[in-house]
Amino acid sequence: MKALIFNPFSGAAGDMILGCALDLGADRQYVRELIEASVEVSVDIREVQKKGIKALDVRIVVPEKEKVRKYPELVDIIKSAKLPPRVEGSALDIFAKMAEAEAAVHGYSDLADLHFHEVGQSDALADVIGSSAAIHALGCDYIYCTPINVGSGTVESAHGTLPVPAPATLEILRSGKLYFKGSSVQKELLTPTGAAILAHFARPVEAFPQGRSLSIGYGAGDADLPGPNVLQGVLSEPDSCLIQDTIEVLETNADDVSGEVLGNLYEELLAMGARDVVIIPATMKKGRPAHVIKVICKPEDSGKLARKIIVETGSLGIRVVPARHRLMAARKIEKVNLDIGGEYFEVAVKVARDTDGVLLNISAEFEDCKMVARKCGTPVKEVMRRAEEVAWKFFS
Repeated sequence: MKALIFNPFSGAAGDMILGCALDLGADRQYVRELIEASVEVSVDIREVQKKGIKALDVRIVVPEKEKVRKYPELVDIIKSAKLPPRVEGSALDIFAKMAEAEAAVHGYSDLADLHFHEVGQSDALADVIGSSAAIHALGCDYIYCTPINVGSGTVESAHGTLPVPAPATLEILRSGKLYFKGSSVQKELLTPTGAAILAHFARPVEAFPQGRSLSIGYGAGDADLPGPNVLQGVLSEPDSCLIQDTIEVLETNADDVSGEVLGNLYEELLAMGARDVVIIPATMKKGRPAHVIKVICKPEDSGKLARKIIVETGSLGIRVVPARHRLMAARKIEKVNLDIGGEYFEVAVKVARDTDGVLLNISAEFEDCKMVARKCGTPVKEVMRRAEEVAWKFFS
């Protein structure tokens, strides 16, 4: 199993992502020929030094004058290029993300009317097609992206002077749920093309997932910055066969809340997206009975869930504990047929496997088993035991 981790500590652009993937080992000749066969450009790949770091610089040489293309024209170019299916699918989705972001920012209801200015040129097409081909060629099982340095200040565009990150870039970051941060560098460090490529391929993480590094690559950016203007990529071998996830744990003490209110809060939090809710009896100062409320949630849901806890319990503060490296099994709901007294019932079971497909655990769904138990008069624990026994034989 292999993972690709993008670490955009100095931002990201299409050519930086392409250079990084090539430096990590994607076939340079294959990618160059694919780009040049798809777009009227030539590709120059060379090694450069960026503040002491050796990086791969990819230059896309384009015709001197190009017209501004509409979104459907870009789609036609990609579809007519006869790309490998996975590369074509990625390229189309990346441009769709940019088109949807531009439409959201400028208020277009029909993407057919959308003009691409900065990202509608041949170099952007080359970057997207080349990056898609190179990343797929690396053959990674997982792709992650740490928080992206977007820079600061303003940037000049076809729509005038815009803040950094530019509105379309910010919309792509929002829709892709990518983590980002600003810096003291007064420059646009993340381009819309770079944001869209990362949003398509990568899963956002706050820190490097645990594992062993196999190789490191760097893609060079054009500008000279105070630090090395490179995109770092790491090929790693995760040290477990479990899925890595990022969560937060919300926690507070409640000493004047009834059981009915707590029961309702439990249901409300789960309905709002909490992954799990635990309410633990506790004793506070002066012997007062209380409860500790713990909620496991995704980071993007912590704000609304914390507010709900405060509103329902009267708590004045919620502790937020980041858990950056939760490891979990891949879970899938399957169905098994259960014979009880000559009558057949369909029962759902949760099957847990690691990323290599090794079966780790099976648990019967309680509600299904309860329904069967009521119909046939068998204890629910016996129905659960039989369902899990059948499932272990069938799915092992």
